[in-house]
Amino acid sequence: MITRKLLAGSAIAVLGALALSGCSGGGSAESADGEVAMTLWQNSTTGPGQQYWEDAIAAFEKENPNVTIEMQSVQNEDMDGKLQTALNAGDPPDIFLQRGGGKMTAMASAGQLMDLTDKIAGEAKENISAGSFKAETYQDKIWAMPLSVLPGGIFYSKDLYQQAGVTETPTTVDELVAANDKLKSIGVAPLALGAKDAWPAAHWFYWFAIRECSPKTMEATGDSKDFSDGCWVKAAEDLDAFAKTEPFNEGFLTTSAQQGAGSSAGLVANHKAGGELMGAWDPGVIASLTPDQKPLPDLAWYPFPEVSGGEGEPGSMMGGVDGYSCAAQAPAACADFLNFIGSNEQQIAYYTAFSSPPVNTEAQKAVTEDYLQQILESYNKAPFVSQWLDTILGQSVGNALNVAVVDMLAGKSTPQELVDAANQAGKKG
Repeated sequence: MITRKLLAGSAIAVLGALALSGCSGGGSAESADGEVAMTLWQNSTTGPGQQYWEDAIAAFEKENPNVTIEMQSVQNEDMDGKLQTALNAGDPPDIFLQRGGGKMTAMASAGQLMDLTDKIAGEAKENISAGSFKAETYQDKIWAMPLSVLPGGIFYSKDLYQQAGVTETPTTVDELVAANDKLKSIGVAPLALGAKDAWPAAHWFYWFAIRECSPKTMEATGDSKDFSDGCWVKAAEDLDAFAKTEPFNEGFLTTSAQQGAGSSAGLVANHKAGGELMGAWDPGVIASLTPDQKPLPDLAWYPFPEVSGGEGEPGSMMGGVDGYSCAAQAPAACADFLNFIGSNEQQIAYYTAFSSPPVNTEAQKAVTEDYLQQILESYNKAPFVSQWLDTILGQSVGNALNVAVVDMLAGKSTPQELVDAANQAGKKG
């Protein structure tokens, strides 16, 4: 019998003052005559994703004429810092993106989230699996509505792989290196990497870690933040050796991940790179950066390759479950809105807008893309599933780990020094 676990963890930090114009939490308001005003922060700033939220809000307001919701679009890389500042200032948005893991547990422990355990209802309750809710659970209470399951892997251009003579997708790191060499021969970057944002570079370390470290070690480190097991250094050595094969785009250290045609997602969207390692939100981002802002016709996916001799369970997956939380002081209508966006119709609309796998099992039947079906199949049969390490570890330790990975890739440190930096951050909590 296969046992599947989704890591949780704990921790968080406070960042600087809000810098986005008009980006204050705003708080909720409920008038004497029952009129309710709420605020929502989401991280899609353009295209179909932003349109989804506008349409969802309009549909909910039509069904609930006493409710108005003001939406704020916040750039993804700015979201965590701005949200934590607003929460700690006691002026958060009523509804906001929830990444889970240590970031969520810190918010729940600080009394900043609404307990949704007894408020999940309707189609969201009927058709969203217990496993998806587990990712939003801490101390047996549900703190967010899951919307999309987002495992990682390598998204790639079938046309470029075919042009380069890569006839089979790599299943081992050695095969990946060989495929990269063929892609170089046709004048494209084998793999796009937006290391300017740190976390995309750190994903490479996370994946080598889930291949080198046993599930028990991964879980223990998520709780203890102790990286003393030798598998962590081995994972860093794997990444260091892989990076020395020059698999990434020129200037990857100053390339952003998701903003503009020159970003890593933009390089894939415009056939300047063979692919990139990313979570399952990537198809939607790539689509927004193609010339016609439509899904890339030749986009495909394969799991992160296996590593010989590692202690990880073959087929293990890494990724998150994106959800939305209500602030502790939000009105009851906030939970109603979360149930609304977890419904069958809204989950199909969410999948259509974001090109990412929905958590609602009825909505999953609408998924047509081969790569999304493959992602769901790999995810559902994985013997072990971990959330992203920076999510598990919380904001302060997770960010320190991400920066340490970039420092190593930039030649500023060694694999051992990367792990030493993670340990130092873990001791500080």
